[in-house]
Amino acid sequence: MSMAERPMTGEATRRTKIVATLGPASSSAEMIRALAVNGADVFRFNFSHGSHEDHAARYAVVRDIEAELGRPLAILADLQGPKLRVGRFAEGRVTLMPGAAFRLDLDPAPGTVERVMLPHPEIIEAVEAGSVLLLDDGKLRLKVTACGADYLDTEVVVGGVLSDRKGVNVPDVVLPIPALTEKDRVDFAFALQLGVDYVALSFVQRPDDVREARRIANGAAAILVKIEKPQAMQDLEEIVALSDAVMVARGDLGVELPSEEVPIAQKRVIREARRQGRPVVVATQMLESMITLPTPTRAEVSDVSTAIFDGADAVMLSAESAAGAYPREAVEMLARVARRIESDAEWRAGLHQVALEHDGSTGAAIAEAAWTVAQAVSASAVVTYTQTGQGALRLSRERPYSPILALTPDDFVARRLCLAWGVRAQSVGQEMPVFGVEGLVDQASEIAQAEGFAYKGGRIVLMAGLPFGQRGSTNTLRVVSIP
Repeated sequence: MSMAERPMTGEATRRTKIVATLGPASSSAEMIRALAVNGADVFRFNFSHGSHEDHAARYAVVRDIEAELGRPLAILADLQGPKLRVGRFAEGRVTLMPGAAFRLDLDPAPGTVERVMLPHPEIIEAVEAGSVLLLDDGKLRLKVTACGADYLDTEVVVGGVLSDRKGVNVPDVVLPIPALTEKDRVDFAFALQLGVDYVALSFVQRPDDVREARRIANGAAAILVKIEKPQAMQDLEEIVALSDAVMVARGDLGVELPSEEVPIAQKRVIREARRQGRPVVVATQMLESMITLPTPTRAEVSDVSTAIFDGADAVMLSAESAAGAYPREAVEMLARVARRIESDAEWRAGLHQVALEHDGSTGAAIAEAAWTVAQAVSASAVVTYTQTGQGALRLSRERPYSPILALTPDDFVARRLCLAWGVRAQSVGQEMPVFGVEGLVDQASEIAQAEGFAYKGGRIVLMAGLPFGQRGSTNTLRVVSIP
C-alpha cells in the first residue's frame, strides 16, 4: 500500500514548525498548553520585556507541559541587543518639518525642535556627512550634513512627530557596537542557567558577533542569529556558517532596508540557510491583524504561504501570541495554513530547487540517499537514530516527502530538533539499543507505530550509525517492513 493510499493525518503531517512568543496574553499554564496542543513547537521568551522571574515561571510551565504531552518543546531566549535611542524632550515631543535643521548631540539637556541628545558617541564617531539616520522605526528620516566631535548636524528629509526615547537606526554604516550589551550578557547567563535550548542574537552586524555568542554559550545552548541589519547581509554566508539556526527578522530589517528589498532579502537568507543546512525562521507581522481580530487578512495568509513555499523551516508569531487577544487562534491558523500548503503539488515540486552544499561525508551521502529510497519504496517515514542531531538536520535539509522521526538519547538534542523542518523528535534516553542492527529495527518499528508514523504492512526507512553509540557515524540505511 502506497503513501498516497494510506496518508497520515493530523499534526504528524505538518513539516513547517511554529514558534510562538510568550507574554502577558500567554503566561498561564492553560494558554501555554493550548498553544502547544494547537501547533506550537518552540516557545520564544522575549528578553526585551519581562523580568527574570517572569521567564523562570514560564520556563517551568513549558517543561511541565512538555512532560504532560510527552513530546519535546523547545525554548528560545531572544536577547534584546543594542537599542539606540534619542534622549528626552522638554515637552515630551516635537514636530520636525522637512528641510529643517536638527542637531543630535551629547548634551543631556532636554531636547527642543532644534536639537536632542543622542547618548551614543559611537554613532557620532562612525557616521559621516551624507549618512542617513532613521528615527522611530523609520517614520522620520534625517541626512547628516556635518559632523563634530560631539554632535551631528542633520537636515530633516522626512519629518513628523518625534517623542522621548524613540529608536535610531543607521542603515548604511557598520557601527562599532557589540551585539551583546551588558544587559544581554546578564540575560544570556540567566538563560543558560535556566536551560534554554536556543539563544537568539539580535542586531548581528559581523561574524565576530556570532563567535562571541558561541564562546559564551560553550555548547550549553544553540545559537540562532537574527538577520535584521543590512550589514549582516554582506557577510551572510559566513554568519550562517557560524550559526546553529537563522531568523529573518523583518521588523528592523524592514526599517533599514527599503520595503521592496525585504522580500528579496528574505528569499536570499532562506536559500543560504537551506544550502548550509541551518534551520531558518521567518518572523514579524506574519498574522499582525490577529492581535485584535480572530481571523487574519488574505494578504497575511499569502505572506505565510510564501515563506512556506520558499522552504522556511519555521514561521513565528510575536505580538500575536504574546499580547494579542487571540493567541490560540493565531497558532491554529499557522498550523492550518502550513498543512494546506504542504498538501499542494506545487509546494512539493519546489522542495528541491535549492542547490545544497554537501561536505562529502558518509553521513551527508546517506541522508541524500534516504529521501530517494523513501520515495521509491513509498515509506511512511524515515526513522533516524541521532546522538547529536546532525543526522536529522542533514535529512531535514534534503526535504524528504516522508516525515522524519528522530530518536535520540539526549533531551537537548530532541528539543533542538523542534525547529527543524519535517522532524518529529523523541528522546528515548537509555532505552536506545547499544548493539546490533536488529535491535535498532525492532525499536524503530515499535516507536514509529506507537507515534503514528507507521502501520502494519507498511515500510519505513531506517538511518543510523554502526557501531551504535558513536557520534557522527551515520553510515547505515535500511528499508524495514512493518510486520
